[in-house]
Amino acid sequence: MIETHIDDARERATAEREALAAKEASMQTFIDRVAGIGPESTSTAATAGAAQGMTLTATGGTNGGPSGSCGKIRNAFAETVQPHSAPEDGGEPLLETIRVELTDSVATALSPETATPLSPELKRAIVSEAQRRQTELEVMYQALDSEAERLAEAAATVEEVTSWLVEADETPLSELGFDALARRHERLAAHRETCQRLAADRQAFLDGTTSDAVETGVRNDHIVSQLYEDFPVEYPVLVTAGRLEELCLDCQHVVRDHLTRRV
Repeated sequence: MIETHIDDARERATAEREALAAKEASMQTFIDRVAGIGPESTSTAATAGAAQGMTLTATGGTNGGPSGSCGKIRNAFAETVQPHSAPEDGGEPLLETIRVELTDSVATALSPETATPLSPELKRAIVSEAQRRQTELEVMYQALDSEAERLAEAAATVEEVTSWLVEADETPLSELGFDALARRHERLAAHRETCQRLAADRQAFLDGTTSDAVETGVRNDHIVSQLYEDFPVEYPVLVTAGRLEELCLDCQHVVRDHLTRRV
């Protein structure tokens, strides 16, 4: 079996899909924990929702001090979502991770320095942002699921062509007669067409999106560019298909030379 960039891509897609599934589950756990935290009295504070374009404002907790309930929410986020969101070195501050996952407004409202009391409106806003983020994660997971499926199909196609090439290479061209050489030339042409179809199908996939919803739809080429950004090639399937077609073409030229000598 010949390994290609597609094999590396399949490993990456599988790992990222598992990570996304874990992150989505952690977001649901966070939502459940927030639901169990009671709101506080806001006699000296005014808060508004962070979702649907609303802005969170605050003037302090009930006694002008830090909010205990907001602290519980920060702890819940740190124990559920942050391990699946922050860099592996764990150096990203908690509020920065909250900002990335749940918007600036939520991070500001949950900051100990802001001392925002947890009003019912703020609680709903936090849950709303978490649910919005969860939907985004679901769409990303669907994109990776689709990518994994297409990578498996591409790998099967490449395996079919490369297996034939390896097997055919075991018989020297000098041992083949004219008719056998002609059949090999035709087979190589067919494999070239297979590689061209693979590349065309892949390009069509890259030009599409994972969802018809404008709010959540993600372009496949954007997913792919992020997924393989540290790979030696940006588009593993296209590169593999292109190089394999070139190999088949080179083999065709060699076979054609042998054919002309037999005429």
